[in-house]
Amino acid sequence: MRILKSVSLAILVVGYFIAGANHFIHPQGYIRIIPSYLPAPVILNYLAGFFEVLFALMLIRPKTSKVASYGIILMLVAFLPVHITMLQNSPLKVGDLWVTHAIAWVRLALQPVLMLWAWWHRK
Repeated sequence: MRILKSVSLAILVVGYFIAGANHFIHPQGYIRIIPSYLPAPVILNYLAGFFEVLFALMLIRPKTSKVASYGIILMLVAFLPVHITMLQNSPLKVGDLWVTHAIAWVRLALQPVLMLWAWWHRK
């Protein structure tokens, strides 16, 4: 179980680090899917990227992993409006990716799984 948890943590760290960095590398794809009722989509995109990178790095240290895990969970809750809007507007093109209705449903359904995954690494 210990090896599984270590591999799982490594995947989580790398995944959130890459996802966060991508907010800075390809901001337009993310800005496009931020719901229109939310203010300052450019700033929100960069904040999301910053916190994804920060929480990924915080997961590495046992002293900060609990805060990082809960931060990721709260961040994923905050991202729910984006996934719901993406579902409502699908099919749509996000960057180079074509998001079909089925893909939008999978992305939305994946959020609780990602929350549980982060919660598992809270210690």
